[in-house]
Amino acid sequence: MITFSMFAARMTMASLAPFALAALLSACSTVIRPDSATLYDLGPLRTSTSTSASTGAATGPALPALPPISVAEIGVPNWLDRPTIFYRLEYVNGQQPRPYTQARWTMPPAQLLEQHLKVRIAQAGGAVLSPSDGANYVPVLRIEVDTFIQSFTSPEQSTGKVGMRASVFKGRSLLAQRSFNREAPAPSADADGGVRALAAASDAMIVDTMMWLGTLDLK
Repeated sequence: MITFSMFAARMTMASLAPFALAALLSACSTVIRPDSATLYDLGPLRTSTSTSASTGAATGPALPALPPISVAEIGVPNWLDRPTIFYRLEYVNGQQPRPYTQARWTMPPAQLLEQHLKVRIAQAGGAVLSPSDGANYVPVLRIEVDTFIQSFTSPEQSTGKVGMRASVFKGRSLLAQRSFNREAPAPSADADGGVRALAAASDAMIVDTMMWLGTLDLK
């Protein structure tokens, strides 16, 4: 014989069942949710000296100490103006940039490059100003990046490719302009390898840019 209390208890359990199922599904979704994306930047810059104090090994050319120069905000195409890490499968479709879904930059590539360029100039003993701080006589460096991507020539081999156009203005007059392109092999066929390759190519291109600036009359 089912008493009223037993009937009420069964009804209570039945009414709670949907909530229990929802809680279980919520817990399961929390467990199987993919990990958040791994964050990358371009890493620390090596010193600008020509030799390493600890090993004596060459680390690159000695960079010129530039006179005061303003560095404008670096421009990029719309598809690069985001922290997404892109790659191309040249052997499948070289016209299609593809995003890594579980890896991204800490900030858009243009900001990472601008940060490294300013640090490199300061390391070499130069002076960096923003366009708003610079006087009329201080030259302005404007950079347009058109390539910043990991390019796969096969499933196992890829390179980091960085390309840009640098222009130096004195007032409204164009003093000089030059295009720069650098590539570096990726140590692994994944986002981590692509980031390392892009960091190496970016660093080399910044060195190229500073060596070029050192040949110009910036005073």
